[in-house]
Amino acid sequence: MLEKLNELTEGHGALKRGHGLISGVIALSLAILCFLGVLAFHFPEYLTTPQLRKSYNVDVIRNIMLVAMAIAGGISLVNVIFNRARWLAAFAFALVALTLMLGGHKVPVNDFADNTPYIGLDWFILDLLGSSLIFIFIEKLFKHRKDQPVFRAEWQTDFHHFIVNHMIVGFVLLATNLMMHKFFGWAANDGVRGWVQGLPFWIAVLLIVLVADFVQYWTHRAYHEVPILWRLHAVHHSAKSMDWLAGSRQHVVELLITRTLVLAPIYVLGFSKEVIDAYIIIVGFQAVFNHANVSVRLGPLRYIIVTPNFHHWHHSQDQAALDRNYAAHYAFLDYIFGTAVKSDQLWPEKYGVLGDYVPNGFVKQFKFPFTWKG
Repeated sequence: MLEKLNELTEGHGALKRGHGLISGVIALSLAILCFLGVLAFHFPEYLTTPQLRKSYNVDVIRNIMLVAMAIAGGISLVNVIFNRARWLAAFAFALVALTLMLGGHKVPVNDFADNTPYIGLDWFILDLLGSSLIFIFIEKLFKHRKDQPVFRAEWQTDFHHFIVNHMIVGFVLLATNLMMHKFFGWAANDGVRGWVQGLPFWIAVLLIVLVADFVQYWTHRAYHEVPILWRLHAVHHSAKSMDWLAGSRQHVVELLITRTLVLAPIYVLGFSKEVIDAYIIIVGFQAVFNHANVSVRLGPLRYIIVTPNFHHWHHSQDQAALDRNYAAHYAFLDYIFGTAVKSDQLWPEKYGVLGDYVPNGFVKQFKFPFTWKG
């Protein structure tokens, strides 16, 4: 069973229909999330994010966990009975049973310390569940490449990136916070901060997105034009399929550098917590949406707002699209700085790094920037 699970997680091909693999992976994913959830209930001080704890409705989370266990257990039981990928179904069912033995959705949460080191297990659970439910549904409704399955080739690699980059959210927040204060603390100005905090909410939201995207644009451009930075960024561009999961393929070092540089002006200008929260929602949605397998037509607004069509060109192997379309939110930045793609085609034909020299697999891609001799 473990050998087959390892083969599944290390594989790089699409899952075949009609063999119980797709439903089995869904059941196993829900079972894993439930198991991680019960661990978070037992050790909230070490496994949950302090910034999120105050926002939780524990009763709602318990009900979601109960439904997820029921679905995972039900799918697994049906697959076992009908002998459909029984090894996968049995593992998922065993994990649900273990979750129940540990208390399931009924684990009591008592008072605990609030300043302990932590990993963002809760953020990983919520983000995976929310992202998959929302964006798989959107991709089904507005799918661009209609022949591309949900579990397409190389989804395992992108999922490994998703796990690592979301599980270390506590470390990333701590590291970026320290670097911001160390390198940019001198630039803070109370007068400017007072002016920014006095702006109407929606004006401040538009401004924070513009400031962040302006910095992101030039940071992103540097990743393409500076060879040592391209070593890191090439990992992100190695994805050969575009969907909601592809955006998670990002080297950890790049993640730290980019977040520090983008968050620095937000910190220096002193935007309010409410405006920053709104920005986090926008950037969280658009980071996933821009890579989604979705066809969205916005007419003239496409020159202002970044859409999947705009960002897919950035991942294209077409010569005319190389080192183009850097913006993450405001497409007009690329038109202003002369880096917007000019093509008669609506969509690119092929994605990935030109020359296809980046290896597949999370571990190999983590090592790649430090071992590549190209």
